[in-house]
Amino acid sequence: MSTLPTDGTVRASAEDTHRHEAFLPAPTPQAHAANLMPLPNGGLGCVWFGGTQEGLPDINIWFSRLDTDATWTTPTQVSSDPHCSEQNPVLFLSPAGELWLLYTAQHAGNQDTAEVRGRVSRDNGRNWEPARTLVPASSTGGVFIRQPIAVLPSGRWLLPVFHCVRPDEGDWRGDLDTSAVLVSDDQGATWNHHAVPDSEGCVHMNIVPLQDGTLLALFRRRQADTIHQSRSTDGKHWSAPVPTELPNNNSSIQAQALHDGRIALVFNASSAADATARRVSLYDEITSDGRTAAPAPTTEAPPPGTAFWGAPRAPLTLALSPDNGRTWPIRRDLEVGDGYCLTNNSQDGRNRELSYPSITQTADGGLHIAFTYFRQAIKYIHVTPDWAHA
Repeated sequence: MSTLPTDGTVRASAEDTHRHEAFLPAPTPQAHAANLMPLPNGGLGCVWFGGTQEGLPDINIWFSRLDTDATWTTPTQVSSDPHCSEQNPVLFLSPAGELWLLYTAQHAGNQDTAEVRGRVSRDNGRNWEPARTLVPASSTGGVFIRQPIAVLPSGRWLLPVFHCVRPDEGDWRGDLDTSAVLVSDDQGATWNHHAVPDSEGCVHMNIVPLQDGTLLALFRRRQADTIHQSRSTDGKHWSAPVPTELPNNNSSIQAQALHDGRIALVFNASSAADATARRVSLYDEITSDGRTAAPAPTTEAPPPGTAFWGAPRAPLTLALSPDNGRTWPIRRDLEVGDGYCLTNNSQDGRNRELSYPSITQTADGGLHIAFTYFRQAIKYIHVTPDWAHA
């Protein structure tokens, strides 16, 4: 495995002084699925999942802060179920100032067993209340999250989820997954479920409140074709997702409404059309009882409509939309590489994906981005929106 400078210190890039970056300290062989949140003290919080390998029971959630000294703190482990792989953490700062941590817990590579759990901190992540189950799995499959809660001017909370549907035969594959929104009008005390129509294959729903009062949602696509979008006026009722002009490789994306009204999006500018091989599934290296196995790449085309795994997870691109997500004329690569992801192996350094971005804007206008670097560490980048124009 290569050695990365994971000391957490934010420095100007040697190639671009308008860009500052750091590798967060990496206490485990694998680090994946970062999520950023500005904190009330002016700092940033970042969570991700780490352990040996995704799907194994030593995968837990880790938390680090970037305070005023420009160094990410030594990560602390904030979940600890010895029987489940705990994944996809999300931070949410409630209007009352509470820092919520939401994440999933599943058995081995079976996302159809996943439930959503949560913890609350009242001191910017230094101490956490006990974990509790917020959304349990059902008899038909699991429930997953990836994107943060959106709060509307009315006070309504929107938590996007996706259902990991168990097929009639075989293991979970992903192509039957559908999206929904959990709606709360009492600050998270109770939630009502609202399905997104015709959303099969559309997951990681990212809700973006727009300046005109409407809502945009962007989706990852299991079929690895294009990012899809849906729109709503109230958060409950959504249009059926439709393709955008942007490619998607069945990997995560994240968008943020900027202070000036534009939308910033970070994504992999690639799709199944760029793949020379594919994986049988995301967890083809994990057995049903949670052991590792050899991956199973193949060049055979998947049946139409099924999930495509293994499309390159690179480059990582920043795009800006001036028209509420209808077009994305400004694009600049944040990181480039071959994006090899036919294995999740981090211990031997075989994975080279640049993926799962998180993006947020702070009061000073700066853009803060964190993402998976080769599944070995979380990389952090700080730029301004104008950086994308160069």
